[in-house]
Parts: sequence; C-alpha cells; structure tokens
Amino acid sequence: MLNRKRSIIAATAAALCFAANVCFAAATGGSENLDRELKDMVGDKGTKVPGIGVMVYKNGEEAYENFFGNAVIDYNNPQNNKPFTRDTRFRLASVSKQFTMFTIMQLVEKGKIDLDADASKYLGFTLRNPNYPDTPITVRMLAAHISSLRDGNCYSVPPDKSIKECFEPTGRYYENGEHFAPKGQAPGKYFSYCNLNYGVLGTIIERVTGERFDKYQKNHILKQLDIKGGYSPGEFTAKELATVGTIYRKRDKYGKWDENGPWHATKDNYGNIAPDRETVTLPVPYADNYSLTRNMKNYKVGTNATVFSPQGGLRISAEELSHALVMLMNGGTYKNRRVLKPESVAQMIDKVWVYDENKKNGNTYGGVMLSYGLGEYQIDGKSSARVCKDYVFDFVGHTGVAYGLLSAMFFNPETKDGYLYIINGLPMDEDNDERSFGSFSGNYIWEEQAADAICRNILASDAKE
Repeated sequence: MLNRKRSIIAATAAALCFAANVCFAAATGGSENLDRELKDMVGDKGTKVPGIGVMVYKNGEEAYENFFGNAVIDYNNPQNNKPFTRDTRFRLASVSKQFTMFTIMQLVEKGKIDLDADASKYLGFTLRNPNYPDTPITVRMLAAHISSLRDGNCYSVPPDKSIKECFEPTGRYYENGEHFAPKGQAPGKYFSYCNLNYGVLGTIIERVTGERFDKYQKNHILKQLDIKGGYSPGEFTAKELATVGTIYRKRDKYGKWDENGPWHATKDNYGNIAPDRETVTLPVPYADNYSLTRNMKNYKVGTNATVFSPQGGLRISAEELSHALVMLMNGGTYKNRRVLKPESVAQMIDKVWVYDENKKNGNTYGGVMLSYGLGEYQIDGKSSARVCKDYVFDFVGHTGVAYGLLSAMFFNPETKDGYLYIINGLPMDEDNDERSFGSFSGNYIWEEQAADAICRNILASDAKE
C-alpha cells in the first residue's frame, strides 16, 4: 500500500542543501549511538512508535541489530505484552512485492513466463485499458507499475469472485473504469504505483503453476530462504502464530486520532485464538477501516490471487527478511542455494522507468519514487528520495506502508551495504498530519529518523561526499 503526501518545502530544502555542497558532516558513529536514537523513537505519546527493529549489513556482513518496544500490547492484561524481537513476524506491506517478483523471475528462468508477453496470454481473459484498446499490457509493465492499471477504491476482491470483475464493464468491481488510467497515461509510458498490478501478477503465478499463490510461494521461495512465515496466518502452526506481532495506530474504530490515547490494533491481533485454516481476512471493498474473514474452501486457483495480498501480505520477521537481503546482495544466492540467477537479480534492480521532469511521465509521490525496476525502486542519494541527510548513499530495494506499519529493505549492489527496519505502529495520520512529513526528503519523519541514524552511525565510512 502506498498513499503519501509529501512536503514540497522539504524537497526544496534538500535541493538547496546539495547545491550548496554544505550538507556533509562527520560521522557520529557507533552502535551505542544508534541504540540510543532508535530507542528514543519508541514511546506512547506524540510522534513515538510502539516498536522498531533494525538490522544493518556492511560489506555483505551483519554489522548491527537491535529491537525496541512492544510487538503486542494488551492494556487489560499487561502480562500478555510481547517484546519486539528479531523473530517477531509482521505483515510487511509492500516489501512483499519483492517476493512476488522473486517468484515471477524464477518462472521466467524456467521459460514459463515471458516478461514482455501480453499478460492476457496467462490470465485467460483480455486485459486492456479501454482508453488504449490496441496496446497490450505486458508482465513487465505490471511489475514496474507502468501498466496503466489503477487501484480505484478496492484492489482486493472476495475469493468467490474473479479478478476479471475489476476490468470488465459488467464486473462488480469495475468502478466505472476507475481501475484504468485516463488518456495521456498510456501503458508502458506513465508510472503510477498500483497494488492491483501485483494482484494480477499473483493471479498469473497461479495460472502458470496451477497452485495457490501462498502455497507456491512457500514451497518455491520461502523454503529456499529458510523463511517459515507466509501469507495466510490460518496456515501457521500454533508456534508460528505465537511469533506474529500486531500493527497499531492511535486511531479508534470511529476514525478519531488521539496521539496521547491508547494504541488500537489494525492487523493481526490474534491473542491466543488462531484463525480458521481455510480463511483469509480482507478489507471489505468500499468499506473504510473494516475487514472481514472469508472462507477459502471453494476458492478456484487462477481466478483471483488478490485474496493473498501479493502486494503486501507477507508475514515474516526481521531475521527472515534479512535472508532475502543477503540473497539479493549475493546475486541470487543464499547459503550456497541458487534462488535466482544473477541476471534475474540484475533485471529486478535495473531501472525500467525513470521520471522525466520535462515529460512529467509519472507520479513520484512527493519525490520518493524517481525510478522503478521490477519490484524494486532506486534511491539516488542526492535526490529528494534520499534517506540520509549528510551522506550520499545510493540504494535499491522497497518500502512498505500499511495499516500503521512502516518497513524497508535496501542495499547497494556494489558495496553490499544494506539495511532493513520494521516499525509496527503510527500515532498520527501519516498522510495528513504535517508532523509526519520528512525534514530533508520526501519520506516520512520516522523513515528519515531510522535510515539517517543507520547511515550516520554504521554506514558512514562508506559514504560518498
């Protein structure tokens, strides 16, 4: 999920700062300083968050890890509170998109998917933007968010429906064509971040493999990476479910925000009650801030993988996420296992779309996304997308924003420096409260605080000036 409003003032200040070449400071250095800064982000008032976990890699080796705050908060029974640990699993939001692309690229390697083929070939129905009826929408376009598809008011539909319902005029979720870009934003030409793209990709995976998206992922990607999490908590063992952390906001069920009030669970507040095995919990189309449990027993594989949230529904821990980071930094290899070929990783991290200021060929979301590959986007360390204030680091990876959670996994392919973080709650409306806007970039203030502290305290010796 991505829906960001960004501060123009911050982006302008960033440009002036770099133009003047006065923004480089000496490293303050050290894991103790990073501990202190991260711990200071955690609390119960103002802009504080319930918990944060960080892991940092330098030259391909783990250089730092620590975890602060709570993963589960129970006001009525504080003895049930759970600390945020290296092994706590969270729904990681759009960081999940990388894993969907790992699967797509494996299938490309096997000759089962052609990135430049018409997606209709795999879907079993014709997918066309009615404003561009003669232009095929390819798998590559879906992966890079240049497909001309749009989320509209819903991008997950119930398991008894087909994803076609979003794209055909007679469909229940067609929304009068709102899932398609208007004229002037042609397929392959215009970037607009769209979660529905990855629901389509997940459906293609099912059509090609004949298996449910979540189960295929578990057997062909997660298992290779020693990841025991997954997309469907109903499939978790009791021991696995006990590791799942809750996501919070300071917004109650009536939609009222109170930064000094209690944390309200938004996702995965299971307690000791496991969800039924053959169920998924999905947002109710057109009903804000409300989810419903759906039965999956009669689900037809290959019709609608949006039910597994290929765009954001993966529940794994920081430890497990680090396995994917290591794999990418090592060109597709994890623990001597070849998960992806080097050329597949190279295609993922390469730029498919680049913002052109003259053509205005995409939505940059306040300058955060200036280029995009295949499930990965690039950070130019001198741009408004940068995550470090006083040092220049170029990264590639992905962030996640959903239900109050913030997550990220980024690395530099040349230096093999990288980091990941998970923040499991936000105290205010991140898209409408100005205090959430970053001070030196287009990122949220919490993203700036975590990543900049990592840069200054751990990675600074590799910085470019």
